[in-house]
Amino acid sequence: MSSIFTRILAGDLPGHFIWKDDLCFAILTIQPIRTGHAIVIPNTEINHWDDVPPATAAHLMQVSQHVAKAIKQLVPCKRVGLMVVGLEVPHTHLHVMPIDTPADMDFKYASAAPPQELEKTAAALRKVLQAAGHPQAVS
Repeated sequence: MSSIFTRILAGDLPGHFIWKDDLCFAILTIQPIRTGHAIVIPNTEINHWDDVPPATAAHLMQVSQHVAKAIKQLVPCKRVGLMVVGLEVPHTHLHVMPIDTPADMDFKYASAAPPQELEKTAAALRKVLQAAGHPQAVS
């Protein structure tokens, strides 16, 4: 069975996209720890991050950096954290989120966000990414 992320990419489930290219996509998580919490996901289902081919892993990191820069422009924060956990969905994904302290990366703070809020944030992030010259920032 396809992962939830594959189903989102295929359009079978809704997703708040901020990036799509040949190797990966980025969406906002529906249970953000904080506004702007995004996930960068390879298009191919790869269960463990340490099995991601090196070129794809490098690309995921590069896209995560672009997303992080957009988050910093949009959400007041001291840093943008990056985390790979992989327990909740068996499809590699990198969490990119605004933080002020290390405790801000604790999933106990995650909660469901209204779809309208997620779409507003996704649209704002796409606008920042497009302004930075990234045509991959699409809905």
